[in-house]
Amino acid sequence: MKYDRHDPFDFAARRHIGPKLSEIDQMLETVGAKSLHALIDETLPPDIRQAEYIDFGVSLTERRSLEKLRATADKNRLLVSLIGQGYHGTTMPPAIQRNIFENPAWYTAYSPYQPEISQGRLEALLNFQTLVCDLTALDVANASLLDEATAAAEAMGMAKRVAKSDRNAFFVDRDCLPQTIAVLKTRAAPLGWEVVVGDPFQDLDPSTVFGALFQYPGVNGAVHDFSDRIAALHAAGALGIVAADPLALILLKAPGEMGADIAVGSMQRYGVPMGYGGPHAAYMATRDAHKRALPGRIVGVSVDTRGNRSYRLALQTREQHIRREKATSNICTSQVLLAVIASMFAVYHGPAGLKAIARRVHRDAVRLAEGLETLGFTVEPAHFFDTITVRVGPFQGVILKSAVENGVNLRKIGTDRIGITVDQRTRPDIVQAVWRAFGGTDLAYDEAYPEPRLPAALERTSEYLTHPIFHMNRAESEMTRYMRRLSDRDLALDRAMIPLGSCTMKLNATAEMLPVSWPEFSELHPFVPEDQALGYKELIDDLSQKLCAITGYDAISMQPNSGAQGEYAGLLAIRGYHLSRGEGHRTVCLIPSSAHGTNPASAQMCGMSVVVVGADAHGNIDVEDFSRKAEQHADKLAACMITYPSTHGVFEARVRELCDIVHRHGGQVYLDGANLNALVGLARPGDIGADVSHLNLHKTFCIPHGGGGPGMGPIGVKAHLIPFLPSDPRTGEAGAVSAAAFGSASILPISWSYCLMMGGRGLTQATRVAILNANYIAARLSGAYSILYAGRAGRVAHECIVDVRPFQKSAGVTVEDIAKRLIDCGFHPPTMSWPVAGTLMIEPTESETKAEIDRFCDAMLAIREEIRAIEEGRMDRANNPLKNAPHTVQDLIGTWERPYSREAACFPSGSLRMDKYWPPVNRVDNAYGDRNLVCSCPPTEAYGEAAE
Repeated sequence: MKYDRHDPFDFAARRHIGPKLSEIDQMLETVGAKSLHALIDETLPPDIRQAEYIDFGVSLTERRSLEKLRATADKNRLLVSLIGQGYHGTTMPPAIQRNIFENPAWYTAYSPYQPEISQGRLEALLNFQTLVCDLTALDVANASLLDEATAAAEAMGMAKRVAKSDRNAFFVDRDCLPQTIAVLKTRAAPLGWEVVVGDPFQDLDPSTVFGALFQYPGVNGAVHDFSDRIAALHAAGALGIVAADPLALILLKAPGEMGADIAVGSMQRYGVPMGYGGPHAAYMATRDAHKRALPGRIVGVSVDTRGNRSYRLALQTREQHIRREKATSNICTSQVLLAVIASMFAVYHGPAGLKAIARRVHRDAVRLAEGLETLGFTVEPAHFFDTITVRVGPFQGVILKSAVENGVNLRKIGTDRIGITVDQRTRPDIVQAVWRAFGGTDLAYDEAYPEPRLPAALERTSEYLTHPIFHMNRAESEMTRYMRRLSDRDLALDRAMIPLGSCTMKLNATAEMLPVSWPEFSELHPFVPEDQALGYKELIDDLSQKLCAITGYDAISMQPNSGAQGEYAGLLAIRGYHLSRGEGHRTVCLIPSSAHGTNPASAQMCGMSVVVVGADAHGNIDVEDFSRKAEQHADKLAACMITYPSTHGVFEARVRELCDIVHRHGGQVYLDGANLNALVGLARPGDIGADVSHLNLHKTFCIPHGGGGPGMGPIGVKAHLIPFLPSDPRTGEAGAVSAAAFGSASILPISWSYCLMMGGRGLTQATRVAILNANYIAARLSGAYSILYAGRAGRVAHECIVDVRPFQKSAGVTVEDIAKRLIDCGFHPPTMSWPVAGTLMIEPTESETKAEIDRFCDAMLAIREEIRAIEEGRMDRANNPLKNAPHTVQDLIGTWERPYSREAACFPSGSLRMDKYWPPVNRVDNAYGDRNLVCSCPPTEAYGEAAE
């Protein structure tokens, strides 16, 4: 046998790895390698190889892993948290939990860059945008951001761009959430902006700032009308931003009605669990005049080649990883899965249901306040929505302790006040538990409706959610069918391989996903006392130790909640290190052209100047150019950013030399962890010479992409950078990069489970097979297609780039034509035109079976024969299956006048006859969608069948 059987890995690991042992032998024969070990020896430079296996002890079966997760979860104490501060108890309707949150058709989908196979989630995101626009009374919303704090930071950056002001000060309402203030300070510092925190009615001088952020309602409950303040900002040429609670907006005047230019917030309380901090979907909305400055993604309405309505990502060239050094933000992701849940929460409840929830929340807040006033306490403010502040004097500690004893967490404010925020899950027994904590053991809950305490002048009078989609029949049968119809329009990983280069769409095992739904993980408030989150501490500590063992770093921060955020946090750590040494003048960052696309934007956000280093003819970093530019900028060199193996899909043999060059000239090495799936168990970034890396847990460590989010991008650092890791956002001080200390903590059980079940040797075997699968594809396609780059012995890493540019001249066939034709074959296309325009970058991962990989290769080879037919004149150059792809079920009916058969159109090689995937629309017209930008739900008649 060519496979080395002395490397054991258990049954759970074999569940994850696609090819069987006998198939590995067959693939090795095709590749021309004597064994799997021999292939790895031919692929990786010998001087970066780690000498020993990763040793995590005995790997666990699925059952044992779940038992360990259960024991860990039980160490979390699940009390009722009325802490507020942007996190609220909410109820996800079971129909949404089962059919979306726990449904692989939704959580294994990729970002909707290929609109023809993403129509379901694009419609759900369009609903989300419509929901946000209606609530905020603004014209355009994006399809979600990461969390409220980072959304506010993005809004600050947008205000600076739009205001075109030479002022460098930004005002922040002192009643903003402390974590938001912390992230704003972090974002502003490298850019030279001053964050001024104060009372907007006393301390704001509009003539000195480029924008201002107001919290609505404030963190301590106050509800103010900011109309006059925003008008004063406009008069001074500055922008007004409102961070608004979307449930409060059901009852309160909308930000747009106050004149706000931008509104931001979190949609967490629309059915998304607190999850100890995330993931949650933030929102951002703005006026039509500013839509092209809006960060993140926007879903727009377009048409396909038949003129049918279709959805797509509008203005896609705004994507920051495409803009590279011209980028203004490093946002290259959104929280799609959570935005979908929030939109479905609104569809499920409708405007009447949402109003009922909001009114009930307010009534319980008033009841709570009245009871406390009866007990003799002073309750502030006079008007509020869901949050009150109680003056308790020297009894603060006693009351907080009593509250915990009664099963409730309250919020400490200063030394003499307590904050309380009620939510959708608040019930009479919870209100009474709070009263007991304050000494009111005899108070009875009164079901009578109390007099509202909303400010009369700010009560909402405008309509919202008027579109029929929010007025569906309330029967669960209709709702379930709607969610099913949308999922059927998409192509996700549960249906076929998604061979995206640099995106690592691998198995998200069910046993890894189950704990995410457990209340002990999903319902914990991120600001609970540490002794209530001991299970999370155990999980995070052990996962951090495992990640350190895998990467060779000395510490991990889990705070960054996306890969792009990880890049940003890593560069901030480097910046902090230089500042601590009195070398703040080091601001130059070398970035190879082969580096991951978000790198330049991250560097710009850290106040660094990007110097691009070229690649040689083999796709490697040009070491001579790199050395020359490091020498040229030696006095100012802060860092270099390297993606390893490179985005060109090769292991560069001189990577250690590159690290040495940077260190010799006083810089630090940031190694992008996007391609860690090719390194785990074989080489460690910290041993190669890197000082910091981010780790895409939503790639290498099995957290699903969820349609473009959730994600996690923790960073690993060497010891000298530990003091500069992200700080606790609760302090309100600069240093935090996300709203919660551990980012999107509720999805960490996925990666921990993966490590537990695979074990060190299983993880290593997964890496080997990922490299084998990529080389197998390269071998099978070689001859029909040119493989653009290869490394030692002609081997690729875990991905390969197929060059299809010659076909433009020989047959008029573009990379897009091939991508859309693959949809006819039942595949999500590979990464298109990145990092090299006109190419396809393919990454099969280790979890794809040989049969699925062969089906993909058969499809690619059949497409090459269709191209050959065009080249030889046997097929029309303008009217052929590639130019007309993808084909829908509508192409099976009506008149057929094309010069190829319907069978050739709809059932090409590689497609499954019985389980054929039918895209719901033909090719989408991108130019039309950008010329006629529509970013909210289409006209009423389009949803006639869904209306009551």
